[in-house]
Amino acid sequence: MIRRIHSGGEYEEKVGYCRAVVANGFVFVAGTCAQGDDVPDDFVGQCKSALDAIGKALEEAGASFADVVRVNYYLPDMSEFELCWPLLKEAFGANPPAATVIESKLITPQDLIEIEVTAALPEKT
Repeated sequence: MIRRIHSGGEYEEKVGYCRAVVANGFVFVAGTCAQGDDVPDDFVGQCKSALDAIGKALEEAGASFADVVRVNYYLPDMSEFELCWPLLKEAFGANPPAATVIESKLITPQDLIEIEVTAALPEKT
């Protein structure tokens, strides 16, 4: 069974995707930039906003950051990435995932970071 999770973000409708897909025991969360009506203009604020949106999608899927096994970070400018390390360490805690960082253009010039994760659904006991 495949379940799709929508967040209502403007690009989901424009582009034709959903925030996350639950399939075969995994949660695949789409690349996520800062969300909402008041998107921060600073790198750390955008990272926090993206993590908050990802956390909501994981929760709706029945998972958490502790279940994330893979994370990809996309940044138009790698020079500020270190500013987010404390937020990332806090989010993943004692359960760090495998990670990749790629410098690339994002969907709008205002976006400073995009984060994509894959999580394993926790086993039900």
